[in-house]
Amino acid sequence: MLGTLGIWTFAFDQQPASAVRDAAAELEELGYGALWFGEGFGRDSVSQAWLTLGATRRMTVAAGIANIAFRDPISMAAAERSLNEAFPGRYLLGLGGHRVSDTPIPMDGYEIPSRGKAVRTMTAYLDAMDAVPLNSPAPADPPRRVLAALGPKMLALAAERTLGAHPYFVPVEHTRTAREVMRPGALLAVEQAVVLDSDVSRARETATAHVGFYAEQAPHQMANLRRLGFDEADLSGPSRRLVDSIVAYGDAGAIEKRVREHLDAGADHVCLQVLTADPATPPLREWRELAGLLG
Repeated sequence: MLGTLGIWTFAFDQQPASAVRDAAAELEELGYGALWFGEGFGRDSVSQAWLTLGATRRMTVAAGIANIAFRDPISMAAAERSLNEAFPGRYLLGLGGHRVSDTPIPMDGYEIPSRGKAVRTMTAYLDAMDAVPLNSPAPADPPRRVLAALGPKMLALAAERTLGAHPYFVPVEHTRTAREVMRPGALLAVEQAVVLDSDVSRARETATAHVGFYAEQAPHQMANLRRLGFDEADLSGPSRRLVDSIVAYGDAGAIEKRVREHLDAGADHVCLQVLTADPATPPLREWRELAGLLG
């Protein structure tokens, strides 16, 4: 369905549609099994999916994730059905987002309102999606969904109600524990941040900036790291230990080693988020060079 290796990116948000189409088509030709994209205040997840599915023929296009704070379950269910009907077997809906927290979370200076406990909120959202009486043409196959899951309760919900989980910003140890929590056969599709740069000091600076951003902006991910044994000194630094656990950096060999560690720990699929000094520009050179991993 997804293959072993995919690409995860936010870089399409500030690119014109023509550039997004060209990049998606090239990723397919390079042999990646899936293209994942996030959702913030750029192009909305449904539009991005239509754009990239229309530019490709075989590759899975995955929302990683569609933010449940941004649309009603009725709208999400209708869009999911339409995408699956138009592009059979190629759309994977990942659900998650900043609404699943106990307190409001600022995102790019905009405060996303809270809707309560994460698992309860997501369960209610899934229930509402499943209850929508849709009258549009039905796809040949049932919808394919995953959840952005970190803690054991959300991982269990992902395994029970969807194909599986899409953990983001996690070390290999999380992959190992997630596989233990989830039922046999549940999909575990892990995001892995990477910096492809032979100048290790420069690569580490890019990696540290990435981890530092999430340390300031993502309390749910920091809570997950605490569960895994990282302390306040690791999070506030961020420490070298934390940076090295979250980001694989250096040459292609170092990145391939990390991918294999996730697979050995129980991941079914690893999607690479390539970090560069210019996050708004698709890292085409790096995507091309990394396409040969595991091959």
